[in-house]
Amino acid sequence: MTNIIDKIYLNSEFISIISDILENDTVQQMKKYRQHFKVSCYYHCLLVSYYSYCICKKFNLDYVSVSRACMLHDLFLYDWRRKTNDRQRLHAFRHSKIALLNATKLFNLNKKEQDIILKHMWPVTIIPPKSIEGLIVTLVDKYSALLEFKISFDIK
Repeated sequence: MTNIIDKIYLNSEFISIISDILENDTVQQMKKYRQHFKVSCYYHCLLVSYYSYCICKKFNLDYVSVSRACMLHDLFLYDWRRKTNDRQRLHAFRHSKIALLNATKLFNLNKKEQDIILKHMWPVTIIPPKSIEGLIVTLVDKYSALLEFKISFDIK
């Protein structure tokens, strides 16, 4: 995983798009919470953001909104594996709303960014994304989770 993280941080255009997000104290706290297997929520969001950026840039889509929204798409600060209350028990259905609420408190997001965050769990959440960029993010999010599984268990 270190190689891909190093590659991401060397992409100055991508980093400049999300630098204010990366520097935010609340976003930095995402490093404390596991998302998939051994990968933190922060690094999961960084991977989804980078892969989505690459795809959208290649196809002349809105890679700026995608990069920013992806970095915030899982902005929740709790361990979703702990079954302490309904919010965490129904994490897959509710965390996108929590992430959007948290993100809008910290950043001025455009409508596309908000929609991407809110609907990144489609088809778990019934309403699909409004944009092709949002659909790309839903697919990249699932792909990234599979990569994180591979990274965590060293499957080759």
